[in-house]
Amino acid sequence: MNIVLLSGGSGKRLWPLSNGVLSKQFLKLLKDDKGNFESMVQRIMRQLTSNIPEANIFVSCHESQVDVIQQQLNKVEIISEPDRRDTFPAIVLAAAHLRYKKQMNDNDIFVTLPIDVFVENSYFQLLRDVESFVNNCNIGLLGTIPSYPSEKYGYIKHINGKVTGFVEKPSAVEAEKLISQNALWNCGVAAMKIGYVLDLAQKYVEFDNFEFLYEQYRNLPKISFDHEVIENEFSIQTALHKDEWKDLGTWNTFVEEIGTNIIGDALISDNSTNTHTLNMLNIPVIVQDMHDAVIIASYDGILVTSKSGSSHLKPLVERISCRPMYEQRKWGKHRILDYNTGDSSSLIKRIHMDAGKSMGYQYHTKHTQIWIILSGKGILTIDEVDSVVSANSVIQIPIGANCSLLAATKMEFIEVQLGHGELEEVYHS
Repeated sequence: MNIVLLSGGSGKRLWPLSNGVLSKQFLKLLKDDKGNFESMVQRIMRQLTSNIPEANIFVSCHESQVDVIQQQLNKVEIISEPDRRDTFPAIVLAAAHLRYKKQMNDNDIFVTLPIDVFVENSYFQLLRDVESFVNNCNIGLLGTIPSYPSEKYGYIKHINGKVTGFVEKPSAVEAEKLISQNALWNCGVAAMKIGYVLDLAQKYVEFDNFEFLYEQYRNLPKISFDHEVIENEFSIQTALHKDEWKDLGTWNTFVEEIGTNIIGDALISDNSTNTHTLNMLNIPVIVQDMHDAVIIASYDGILVTSKSGSSHLKPLVERISCRPMYEQRKWGKHRILDYNTGDSSSLIKRIHMDAGKSMGYQYHTKHTQIWIILSGKGILTIDEVDSVVSANSVIQIPIGANCSLLAATKMEFIEVQLGHGELEEVYHS
């Protein structure tokens, strides 16, 4: 069985913890069976490997997410998208990867599903049914019985499993009518043959290899697979999922699964009710006389919202233009302490590297760097010359120099970048 996990957008409704690099699916706020914190990505991978151990699993993501996926998942094959262009281009690229990179056949079937759903094991057991539908139709889907008339989800209309139509994000009144007609929430799961998907893409880009499609990726339309394909396909069948299914896309739904109403250094007064506080900063947060609310404090910003209003956060977040202040990389993590742009630009970061990890080669054309090693030991290479660095070492890396760092032990250091214009960090594996 071939499964492609779609790791899509930035999860703006979970701002300020979720951003374009460390999206909602990577937040380690859920708890596993042993009480340890895990992310949505880690949870769904654990469930997949447990329920379908024979599956070939791939993750489709934007290239900016590759590092954090490599850090959170061991030895998973990644299909990296050069641009964010919604699910239709992502699924086309995944099909091309399976066909040309993995040498699969046009008639081989693959199943795509979101990486950020919260479900139980019965969901994964139904994936085999969804896959089997493609022997008799072009697309197999998975729908779940609605819990309430939601305006956030798409609905599948069907008669005994044969799909008759779709309605995307209806009004509450229309949603109630759809539920009375036994319509299902669309779980975002789709099964189809590789050749079927590649044929659909040929009208936009003519290709016969993965590399050319990758180069022409921006010529594929920026549209969802539902709008481009599913809504125009008549040969579709759906399986019925009857157990719990949650899209943890808003703080209201997300905090229900955290298992605690406080994470981090925070105090909530006794006269506050049904209120959650997540504090990722190194300063305390006090919550007084708040009800049905979520308070989030992070390096990217501070959010105070009612739980009922949390689903309407996205339009406000889209008005904010600032860089992510915290990122995870395959070699560790870093936090931006300060930055200024303009004629004289500066960027200051606090970097943590895991033992045995390498930052890879960097090449900067716009700025110099200064590293101040706070703890640990490593091997620094500048223009093919190695040197040992440790606590109290101060290193200046000039413009145009090739440099890399291998952490012999766990390392922590301050990086200062100085230059002109926009300063960008380029890390090469």
